Amino acid sequence: LVDAFKSTLSEVLGADLIPPRALRPISQGGFHAASGTPSIHTLVWYAAIRRIGYMTDARHIEAQIYERLNKVIDPELGRSITDLGMIAAINAVGVTSQGDGDVPSYDVTVHVELTVEGCPLSQTITNQINGAIVSYPDAKLTPHIEVSSMSHDKLADLVAGLKAERKQNPFNKPGVKTRIFAIASGKGGVGKSSVSANLAATFAALGYDTAAIDADIYGFSLPKLFGVHTQPTNLNGMLMPVTAWGVKLISIGMFAGADRAILWRGPRLQRSLEQFLSDVWWGDPDVLLLDLAPGTGDMAISVAQALPNAELVVVTTPQPSASDVAVRSGLVALQVPMKVRGVVENMSWYEHKGERLEIFGAGGGRRVSDQLTETLGYDVPLLAQLPLDPDLREVGESGRPAVLNEDGALRSDALGRTFRELAEGLLRSE
Repeated sequence: LVDAFKSTLSEVLGADLIPPRALRPISQGGFHAASGTPSIHTLVWYAAIRRIGYMTDARHIEAQIYERLNKVIDPELGRSITDLGMIAAINAVGVTSQGDGDVPSYDVTVHVELTVEGCPLSQTITNQINGAIVSYPDAKLTPHIEVSSMSHDKLADLVAGLKAERKQNPFNKPGVKTRIFAIASGKGGVGKSSVSANLAATFAALGYDTAAIDADIYGFSLPKLFGVHTQPTNLNGMLMPVTAWGVKLISIGMFAGADRAILWRGPRLQRSLEQFLSDVWWGDPDVLLLDLAPGTGDMAISVAQALPNAELVVVTTPQPSASDVAVRSGLVALQVPMKVRGVVENMSWYEHKGERLEIFGAGGGRRVSDQLTETLGYDVPLLAQLPLDPDLREVGESGRPAVLNEDGALRSDALGRTFRELAEGLLRSE
């Protein structure tokens, strides 16, 4: 079989395209994936089989399982575990059938090399591998998963390859399909971060691959709102965002701690955003949200420069002292290449015994919408009005976005419907 591999290389791929280490000898049975080039190895494997015209049943099982594992995706990297070189070997051994008629039975041992020792998603990956094996239709397979971590050199090669794809900010390249929404406010205390967290959770609950950056460096709050108490995994200098409630997150609060004050000036702020964009492996999310700092300071300018395709969503409360300032945050669009997508009015009313009490007055969101529409010269709609709901605070501070049920599904009540309509409306926009 090894000789068949060698003689097929030049015919299928060209021998000069595959380094000698791309193939491991196969001894005592077992399908061994090539370190660093598993997808090429798969092609050569099947080319060799076609050339020699036969394969033992056990080897056939191993090749089929490897093919099925192409569909198992690493949750952090968003790539197939075979493409990432995580499957080091597969060994299938026939066993005596007991009461299964003519159905052949095999013990299948899969040697898995995770990116880091003690990977927090190890069980998730293992469960998916088990599922791919036991669902094999043509034989009864009993899986045995042996988990280890990649060698330093293998991990370094993997990370180098991933970094080569992301040498720069991946979100400002031509043809990028990620929709980017920057959530802004004129002043603090209007519920901007709460809106950001619940909107991100809504996108995720609707099935969109969702990422969120806590760009409010001084007043970071997304880790608390999502119940995150861990740091991102560091893969040789490349960070894996923390996933909570279906949303991939990054925040300076994951590194600094909740009780630490951040004393950074302009250049350091800009660099932090660049690192969040370029040094974190985001994959290819459908939606990216940025929770901006209040006002029109350095971070708002940095976002506009780094992400000119971002759309601004302005959050305000009804009273003039908030809405007048909110207009200024939208007027950033006059000086930077960023479109204002619309306005969200938060704390619009409080429901009390069937009556809506307008505690903070009324009309603030509409005033911001009208003024921005007139000044910017295009329609800036009032996208949503959200109630002053104690659940948004109580549930949110417990570490679960209030728009979600305990099982992570989107609420079906008025609050859930409002956020669903807001999310779907944002994605419908051009």
